[in-house]
Amino acid sequence: MTAPERPSRTARWLVPALVVLAAAALAFAIGRFSTFGSSPSLAPANHSAEAGFARDMQVHHAQAVEMAMELYRKTGDDELRALSYDIATGQSAQRGEMFDWLVQWGLPQAGGAPMAWMSGADDEHGHGAGASDEPLTDAEMREAMGMASEAELAQLRAAEGADADCLFTELMIRHHEGAIPMVDAVLELGSEPRVLAVAESMKVAQTAEIDAMQSVQARLACTS
Repeated sequence: MTAPERPSRTARWLVPALVVLAAAALAFAIGRFSTFGSSPSLAPANHSAEAGFARDMQVHHAQAVEMAMELYRKTGDDELRALSYDIATGQSAQRGEMFDWLVQWGLPQAGGAPMAWMSGADDEHGHGAGASDEPLTDAEMREAMGMASEAELAQLRAAEGADADCLFTELMIRHHEGAIPMVDAVLELGSEPRVLAVAESMKVAQTAEIDAMQSVQARLACTS
């Protein structure tokens, strides 16, 4: 009797990728249903903190999903495999929700300089936005948001084993730490209840994930 064939590496990668897409679609559908009939006169304005947060955090989340799925595909560490899956599916769903906010508010998905909306926040979590009249370059925006550079993403794709695990935790911790000031800024400047609720949940989840990844770093004896 022939033993059943083990699923290919491609198949193991395809299933979670489809789950991520399904999560985003579900979040979009829920958002459409929950906002049906809402008054457009109460919608945030184009240059509001809520609109800026929704746009910038979608960009930020997109990279987190990319890095998380890259690690999920190849890690042999069960804890990191579960964590990367949670990050990918959770942030993919939130991206769908934030996309739908802008649709419901009748606002474009892109608009204004990245992080300019944070200029009215306390310096403690302002990311330096608004300190200069000059718009941030793409590289400056990535650095301010704690995002990985193209070279770092290439390094993550090429890494294997413990090297990949440690690099992922290093990049994702920095990525999360870059998101929290954005969350604090919209909590200070915003007033739309759904946005504030999602922002609060992001802060709780990402703070817990930072703690979890720091524990993994200690267990794996990662060095920067």
